[in-house]
Amino acid sequence: MKAIVRTSYGPPSVLQLKEVEKPTVGDDEVLVRVHAVALNIRDSFMLRGQPFFIRLTGEGLFKPKATILGADIAGRVEAVGANVKQFQPGDEVFGDISRGAFAEYVCVREQVIALKPAHSSFEEAAAAGIAAITPLQGLRDHGNIQPGQKVLINGASGGIGTFAVQIAKSFGAEVTGVCSAQNFDLVRPVCLLTFSEKGI
Repeated sequence: MKAIVRTSYGPPSVLQLKEVEKPTVGDDEVLVRVHAVALNIRDSFMLRGQPFFIRLTGEGLFKPKATILGADIAGRVEAVGANVKQFQPGDEVFGDISRGAFAEYVCVREQVIALKPAHSSFEEAAAAGIAAITPLQGLRDHGNIQPGQKVLINGASGGIGTFAVQIAKSFGAEVTGVCSAQNFDLVRPVCLLTFSEKGI
């Protein structure tokens, strides 16, 4: 299969398109043919190995252990392992797989993917990974958001911010969004009140 590979930390120029071995599905894994991948800030950090503490988390001190980056995918199940219960070949799925998404195929545990909503394109589903999971965990799991609460979303027009607004509203919260002036029209229809400041 083709994959975007790196052998060192550095700028995007260290990335190369190469032929690599197609993964073989394990008993507890799902083989997904990747149709769309989303880029996010984590990919940039991992590519450069910066901030430096990233290298101390098992990623490799002087050179990266993982050669294929990319976390957020959407695609179609090609094969399933003997112990997989939730998926079957042909299912359209998406999720945050941690790494390895910049390839034609990827093997993942069934727990890190979900069925793609039928009304969403592969591109839309891939974009929902980290950007949607981050505010969901923050608002629901750590913030214990409740109907009627007032929530301020700073950066309401960004990738995480737009999901945060939608998630907070789905829980019945009153949402105030903060964004830059150029994004005011994007945020105004979905928030009760929007502040606009340069540089935010």
